[in-house]
Amino acid sequence: MSNPVNVCDRIIVNITDSFVGDPRLLKKVLAGALANGHILFEDNPGLGKTLLVKLVARSIGVESRRVQFTPDILPADILGTKVWNQRTQTFELVRGPVFTHVLLADEINRAPPKTQSALLEAMEERQVTIEGETHVLPPPFFVLATQNPIEQEGTYPLPEAQLDRFLLKLQTGYPKDLDAETEILSRRITWRKDDPSREVKAVVDLKGFVAMQQAVENDMYVHVSVLDYIARIVRGIREHSDVAVGPSPRGSLALLRASRGLAFVNGRDFVTPDDVKDLSVDALAHRTLLDLDRALEGIETSAIVREVIEKVETPRRFRPEEAPARRAAVKGDN
Repeated sequence: MSNPVNVCDRIIVNITDSFVGDPRLLKKVLAGALANGHILFEDNPGLGKTLLVKLVARSIGVESRRVQFTPDILPADILGTKVWNQRTQTFELVRGPVFTHVLLADEINRAPPKTQSALLEAMEERQVTIEGETHVLPPPFFVLATQNPIEQEGTYPLPEAQLDRFLLKLQTGYPKDLDAETEILSRRITWRKDDPSREVKAVVDLKGFVAMQQAVENDMYVHVSVLDYIARIVRGIREHSDVAVGPSPRGSLALLRASRGLAFVNGRDFVTPDDVKDLSVDALAHRTLLDLDRALEGIETSAIVREVIEKVETPRRFRPEEAPARRAAVKGDN
């Protein structure tokens, strides 16, 4: 495989050739994918959420399938079902779109709760059970989902248990300035089509992308002070007076995994406090529930996370040379 840093840069450039957006967002998306985590994009209509998830799937060279979620979609439409084969006189499994590497779940909150729940096992255990038989999904497997926060008719809010399965919750946002807005229009003329994702070529293949994921999992150093920093942030949110339910240990692990992915994207083999800070809101805000009174006042969980980050002391020791056993923390030996 080529230099991982160069590959990450090439993936991001490949995406920005078709998507006009904040480079920091693209780094977070790639970090989440390298951590093999599910990502939920929530933002207003027309901001490029679906285009972005298509470009990511195409750029990393893995198989992807897209599902447009609707109120009448059934679990079998996602997972698959067994049908009778007249020729063989047996029931055969017809696999659903979940049997892929990247599932593009467009407007996931339009699916009814029963269908949403059908994804829980796939998202948590990377397997599905169909008529009592368990089928392991091919690695890597992660979900890139989108949802519209402003339109409530015909939608079913994701349950907290499913929100907790998403490693990160991101927003694409509006174009940052007039030049970006003009660039979108200019590219549309160049493309001569609304969806340029089909023309995008993969930067890496499946084997190369899996190797990058393994590097994030096995080769990233995390100093014990950074682990303590993550734990203090999560406990600070959990113990905040305005919070009814704070992030669970799964939230701590999500922030750790995503931070390792971001460090890799940034060309380092160790995690810094800035990696943690950059992803804290994205990894923890959707795992936090406010007291009813505070929620009615319009306070957002992201504000609580930022408040806690400001109060928690940033560690000064986090580089590999500052620890005698460089790989101890990341391998869980400390």
